[in-house]
Amino acid sequence: MNSSQLKNMRGPVVIVLLLGAFASAAGVWRLRTPAEAAPPFDPLAQALAAGSRVANREAPVPSMCYTKTAGVSNPCWTCHTGGVGNNVMADESLQAEYAFSDVALTNHWTNLFTDRVSALASRSDDEVLAYIREDNYTPLRAALVGRAGGYQGQVPDLDLGRGFDGDGFAKDGSGWRAVRYKPFPGTFWPTNGNTDDVFVRLPEAFRNDARGQLSRDVYRFNLAVLEAAMTVDPGLVDVKAARRRVEPVDERAGGMDLDGDGRLSAQVEVVRGLPAHYAGGAAEVPVRRYTYPRGTELLHTVRYVDPDAPALLSTRLKELRYSRKDEAPADDRVRNFYAEEQEKKRQGRLPAFQGTPELGLINEFGWRLQGFIEDAQGRLRLQTLEEHVACMGCHTNLGVTVDQTFAFPRKVPGRDGWRPQDLRGIPDVPQAGHAQPETATYFERVQGGDEFRANNELLARFFPGGTLDLPAVRRAAPGGDRDLAWLVTPSRKRALRLDKAYWALVREQSFTLGRDTLLAPPTNVHRSVENGSTELEATGRLYTDGRLHLAWE
Repeated sequence: MNSSQLKNMRGPVVIVLLLGAFASAAGVWRLRTPAEAAPPFDPLAQALAAGSRVANREAPVPSMCYTKTAGVSNPCWTCHTGGVGNNVMADESLQAEYAFSDVALTNHWTNLFTDRVSALASRSDDEVLAYIREDNYTPLRAALVGRAGGYQGQVPDLDLGRGFDGDGFAKDGSGWRAVRYKPFPGTFWPTNGNTDDVFVRLPEAFRNDARGQLSRDVYRFNLAVLEAAMTVDPGLVDVKAARRRVEPVDERAGGMDLDGDGRLSAQVEVVRGLPAHYAGGAAEVPVRRYTYPRGTELLHTVRYVDPDAPALLSTRLKELRYSRKDEAPADDRVRNFYAEEQEKKRQGRLPAFQGTPELGLINEFGWRLQGFIEDAQGRLRLQTLEEHVACMGCHTNLGVTVDQTFAFPRKVPGRDGWRPQDLRGIPDVPQAGHAQPETATYFERVQGGDEFRANNELLARFFPGGTLDLPAVRRAAPGGDRDLAWLVTPSRKRALRLDKAYWALVREQSFTLGRDTLLAPPTNVHRSVENGSTELEATGRLYTDGRLHLAWE
């Protein structure tokens, strides 16, 4: 073919080549499979995949029980003590001796011994602040509602985003109410890495009047009665002598004389003794000292420490814990449950609980407990069975609890105790029956600011030269110039390091090995123990006066 012929064919050749290239590309395009969209997040997936596996059969025994006392430090007194009311566990002997089952002789909480220095350095302050300020609660609610195949458990129905009114009631109309309380000593202080808040809801009958109509006045009345019932001074034999300051309530709405002045007033702020029953639609429900009525719900969020938030609570939740009292056993049955639990421990029987992660685990006392925790990406997911079991020990058979709960009996009295949690302005009042402020007592008996004596910042602040500076701690007592927030708020540097340490646990998803927020492996912890003396009795450091209740006034 000569050059003139090629010249004449150049146009058609180019067109053919272009068409061929286009056809080839089209063929490739037709062969490609479109990228599949990521499946929607399933909050139950991890729990379902784990199934019924429980590697640590003694998961209800918390890490704090492996503390080395050295005969000088006794953090055990806060939990193991003589009970009140129907709580006849009377487990103060556990301060004096280790009495573990064979399985529990080994400390399974091995995360305690993991050095996370590199993990702390791998995240900047700005990164962790951005992380803890993200909302992972609202997406959980949406994921549960929209889950393919449905969800049989309790979908959280409190809209945290809408918040609460001036009386602490949820603005979403759900009936939840915020509770302000003094946190239990130790782990739940912000200086040890956690903030939290609690909400309570009574069944619909308690929110209605006698005609079945929703009544805010009746609901407030019934909540005031519950507050009085759960906070009776443990030292009182006759409940008629009890006195509790409550928010202003209308006695006419409840049809009962709460303050004992012989008339029904529009506004009273004191409950003397206890009425025989609740009011309105719950008029047939008896009032029981130290006992919640059947159907009571509690919602507990565990959060990071946000050093810039006024109340230190992060937006992101570490955990969401829900409990509902499905049954209300009679008093004698409750006491029998404790006796049976003591016998099980004597025989060395391992704990077992009814229920499933999706429906919650159930203890003998009628409480159903369910929890959500962060997945590796920070989304709240349903806890596995083993993770649930770890929650059951403290809410089943401790001597200190009041109807298996911690927070509500420690509620700030009156109106000031019905709002979102905030430690500012709360004085360091003593425990019931004590003269010294509670935190001062804790520091003195533990010889530190946490169960492991690992909070070096608190040790430096309040134990100069290794000796407790009691006058400094007493500044937060009633009448002092400081408050509880001043005592237990960490420095900004420590708060962010604690947040980073827990975030590392989240990425590892190793919660079955421990959830403690620590900056370095503590030295005062046993890897394994032998049953026998804790050395505390020989040094005269046993205490039988630990109480959940507080002497507010």
